[in-house]
Amino acid sequence: MQSQNQQLKSFWAEQMQEVKEVPVDTSVFKNHQLPLARIKKIMKSDEDVRMISAEAPVLFAKACELFILELTLRSWMHSEESKRRTLQRNDIAAAITKTDVFDFLLDIVPRDDVKDESRMPVGGPVPGHGMYPGMPYQYMHGMAGGEGYQINPAMQQQMYGQYSVPGQFQPITGVQQDKEQ
Repeated sequence: MQSQNQQLKSFWAEQMQEVKEVPVDTSVFKNHQLPLARIKKIMKSDEDVRMISAEAPVLFAKACELFILELTLRSWMHSEESKRRTLQRNDIAAAITKTDVFDFLLDIVPRDDVKDESRMPVGGPVPGHGMYPGMPYQYMHGMAGGEGYQINPAMQQQMYGQYSVPGQFQPITGVQQDKEQ
């Protein structure tokens, strides 16, 4: 545990140093690990967002990068505890469970000890779909005490459109849900 805390402190110290060393030159902001156009498109999918400054997608890209790096580091530490060299979904789930900051992901990345293997298709879940075929992660009816997650249709298309499989369940939007009840 002491070693893990030390690794996290070292990680954040390196990240802070990297941010402090960023030159004022704007050319540094043109190359990112994550596509700025995609980030901007997701930001614009919110109806309330009218305009986006040039700096906003850059800041979101860096924030997403740091989020992914920390979650990966915490997941990797769990896989090492289990004496494995391969990062698995249950490592990510364990990292999420152990870290309060990641609580918002608890319903999205279910723990392995909760899943029902008899309902899982051979070879695991279909990419982009939930633990059970046809049930995408973003809409799990009745979880967290609500009627399910409400995601704007434009955002659904952006996030999950590439994964749609003909004949499979499609996510319910707020408008469709009201009509069904």
